[in-house]
Amino acid sequence: MSTEWDHSYDVVVVGSGAAGMTAAITARLRGLTALVVEKTERYGGTTALSGGAIWVPGNFHLDAAGLADTPEKARAYLDATVGDRVPAARKDAYLEHGPRMVRELHDRTAVQFVYTPGYPDYFPEELGGFPQGRSVEPQVFDFTRLSPEQRATMRRAGLPTYGLTITSKDFRHLNMVRRTWAGKLTSARVGARAVGALLSGRKPIALGEALIARMRHSLGALGGELWLSAPLTSLVEEDGRIAGIRVTLREPRTGPAGESPAGREVTVRATRGVILASGGFSHNQTLREKYLPAPTCAEWSAAPEGQTGDGLQAGMAVGAAIDLMDRVWGAPSVVVPSASGGGDHGGGKPFFLVAERGIPGMVIVDSAGERYANEAAPYHQFVDAMYAAERPGASTVPSWLILDATAKSRYLFMGLFPGQPFPRPWLDSGLVKKAGTVEELAALIGAAPERLRATVQRFNGFARAGRDEDFHRGDSVYDRYYGDPTLPNPNLAPLEKGPFYAVPVHPGDIGTKGGLVTDATARVLREDGTVIEGLYASGNVSAAVMGATYPGPGATIGPAMTFSWLAVDHISRT
Repeated sequence: MSTEWDHSYDVVVVGSGAAGMTAAITARLRGLTALVVEKTERYGGTTALSGGAIWVPGNFHLDAAGLADTPEKARAYLDATVGDRVPAARKDAYLEHGPRMVRELHDRTAVQFVYTPGYPDYFPEELGGFPQGRSVEPQVFDFTRLSPEQRATMRRAGLPTYGLTITSKDFRHLNMVRRTWAGKLTSARVGARAVGALLSGRKPIALGEALIARMRHSLGALGGELWLSAPLTSLVEEDGRIAGIRVTLREPRTGPAGESPAGREVTVRATRGVILASGGFSHNQTLREKYLPAPTCAEWSAAPEGQTGDGLQAGMAVGAAIDLMDRVWGAPSVVVPSASGGGDHGGGKPFFLVAERGIPGMVIVDSAGERYANEAAPYHQFVDAMYAAERPGASTVPSWLILDATAKSRYLFMGLFPGQPFPRPWLDSGLVKKAGTVEELAALIGAAPERLRATVQRFNGFARAGRDEDFHRGDSVYDRYYGDPTLPNPNLAPLEKGPFYAVPVHPGDIGTKGGLVTDATARVLREDGTVIEGLYASGNVSAAVMGATYPGPGATIGPAMTFSWLAVDHISRT
């Protein structure tokens, strides 16, 4: 029986993060009608909460910076990091078409980036790795360019920036505001930007917020449509292909068949193709327990609440193959309970530890009080190490990040300025442990005092010598990016001055990376390798082209945008 359609578009996209927005924008650039449906009441997905960077080797920004990247270097690096866990055709498609995607969006839309100098690939010492980095981040965007409704419904990160606009380039130097002239000059520049915005009435935003705002502005200018509060119910099959979707409306919509009231399930036809870009399953505890390493908890995830695997399960229901379901985009995090408050410091959600793990005067230990990994390693790799280091009598979930008063006074930590006291609710609730000596701190975290003291003394010896003999912290260019350049080893300094502090670290994530198996044009595949006609997937609903690893800053969003662009390119040519 043929379906009675309530609405019809050439391309229908599920999800409003970077993957979904890129698909709809590209569809409009190709002259196709496009609709984005978003499950929640706010658009932007995980992208809006992220740093907004993209990792796309060989793009024109890198050429302009004189980095001399080549397809051969990029392929060598992916072979060294991703290996053969992902088909070569998908890696080749990413490397070939990613730069084309960046160029077209730059030339024809407001989706524009700028090179972030010096932010290394995550494994810069591997063949083809770039110590100077391949990452580009969104240009700062004036939020007032969006309509009031667009501003009100965009997902905001709520980062503890105290009203300042801080780019990733700024953040690296601001972390050293008490240590370097670059930090002090960056602080002055960020302050001047804030004053300029106040005087002009502009509202500059950066990072993932800027990327999503640029995409929303571009989608509106091109005439693409976006429905909020419209969760996917199922895919619709007709004549052996995916012909559209069913969604449940939480707001009324008008279509060819008249007005569809709120609360009704409606059918939306996709004459050319459906693109799933609905994110992963970070907030589906049942799926987490089925697929991810234990222990696992949705509360550890920084992904937005709508990431419950709707698109993934809809694809599986029509026969799609899945892969990499045991993997996440790892993000070691401190989970700040709502009861601990913290205001702008992120009460009630995970605080993703990025720069904090690179500062000197800090170690991370297991429940027995022993180090088990290079604390400054790329965050994805550190989460892998947390699970790998579990052993009888010594748990790494949670681990404990320990720092002394000197480190607390010198560096940014969990959104707090150098020397700024921890919020009283954090201390009163026990989230932050505080003690006058290492032995007293050991008792508070349940470790044997003599063992934690031995761990700190051993680390202090390495710090004074300038080399971590156990885990080689500070050996990699990546480690040193967030370190203190005024020290012989930017990542090492002894823990000597009390009080000493400890915070619990969990193996969090910024999204799951397992999902629907796709080909080099983002078409969804069955277990036997055949194509499910009319169905495409990109972003975290699809199995990651990066396999089990995370090659560089923006290696989530870069592929998400590229394969959305490829999906529409394929649709427009067939």
